[in-house]
Amino acid sequence: MMAGGAGWEGLGAGGRDPDPDPDPASAPAWALAPTPASTPASTPSLSLASESLQPLQDLTGDGGVRKEQLRPGTGQPVPPSASVAVRYSGYLGNWNKLFCSNGNSKYPRLMKLGKDITLWGLEIGLLSMTKGEAALFVLTPEYAYGQRGCPPSIPPNTTVLFKVEVLDFIDSEECDTFFELTCEQRDRLPLEKVLKVAATEREFGNYFFYKQCFKIAKDRYKRALSILGRSSSSKAEQSQINASKLLLFLNLSLTYLKLERADRALKYGELALEMDQGNAKALFRCGQACLYMREYSKSRDFLARAQCIQPFNRDINNELKKLARYYKEYMKVEKEMCCQMFDPLNSYG
Repeated sequence: MMAGGAGWEGLGAGGRDPDPDPDPASAPAWALAPTPASTPASTPSLSLASESLQPLQDLTGDGGVRKEQLRPGTGQPVPPSASVAVRYSGYLGNWNKLFCSNGNSKYPRLMKLGKDITLWGLEIGLLSMTKGEAALFVLTPEYAYGQRGCPPSIPPNTTVLFKVEVLDFIDSEECDTFFELTCEQRDRLPLEKVLKVAATEREFGNYFFYKQCFKIAKDRYKRALSILGRSSSSKAEQSQINASKLLLFLNLSLTYLKLERADRALKYGELALEMDQGNAKALFRCGQACLYMREYSKSRDFLARAQCIQPFNRDINNELKKLARYYKEYMKVEKEMCCQMFDPLNSYG
C-alpha cells in the first residue's frame, strides 16, 4: 500500500523512469563544420587566458586540449560509447567571438561520440567529464579544425575555446554490439545480456519521454519489446523476461496517453494486467484511457480496482473525481437532448 497520498508523475518503477527535442534531427551536432549561432550568447565571465584563476588541466600531455572545471559533476565519467546530451558554445579569440552554440535549444538532443561528435578535442574533453559537470576547454588547431580551419567561420590554424555542460548521457555499448549481430547470434546470447540491451533501450525511451518527444520514446520502447520477443523453457528466465515486458507495457500505455491514442494506451495497459492482474498502475492507465474514450463505466471499474489496492494514491483519487465530474456533465447533456426531443411532442398535447 502506498501511504501519504503519493502520486505518479513519471513512468514509475525501474530507475529514472519517465529529460527530447521537438525535432531532434534539426539540433546541431559537433561535426568538423561549425554550426552558426543563431543568437549571440553572453561571454563567460571566467577567461581561459593567462590570467585564469586556476591552472588548466592538460588532458593530452602536449597542451592540445586544456580544461578548466567550472562545476563538478557526479558519477562515472562519460564512456567512449556513450550518447550525450550537452550544452555548448564555441568561441574564437579571448571569448569574444561566438561561432557555434546550441544554447537556445530547450532540449539538446542525444549525440553519439565518434558519430555525431567528431571534433577530436571535444571528444577528449567529454570523456573527462561526468554528469552535471560544466567546464571550459582550449583546443589547439591539431585537436580542432586543423591548419586549414573551416572558412568562413574558423580561420586557418586557429585555437578555439569551448564552454561545455554535460546534461546527461547513456552508455550504449551493449546496444551497439547487439544490433550488429545476426538474428541467430542474438538468439544465442545469454539472457542477462539481452535484458541489459532492453533496459538500455528503455532508458533511451525514458530520456525522450522526459524531453516530451513521445513518438521517439514510443519507438524506443517498442524496440526494447522486440528484443524481448524470445521465449524461454526456464520458468525463472521467463519470469525475468516478463518483468522487463511489464515495465515496457506500462511505459507504452502512458506514452500513448500523451500521444492522445487512448485505444493503444488501453491495449498496453491490458497487456500489463495479463502479466499482473493486481498492478495498480496498469489499472490506473486503463481507467485513464477509458475516461478519454468516454467509456465511463469501464473507467470507473478500472479506477475503483486501482483504488482498492492503493486507497491513498493522489492520482487515482483525483482521476475518480474527474470521472465523476465528466459523468455528471455527460448526464446533463443527455437530459437536455431528451428534453429537446420530447418538447415538440408535448406541444401537440
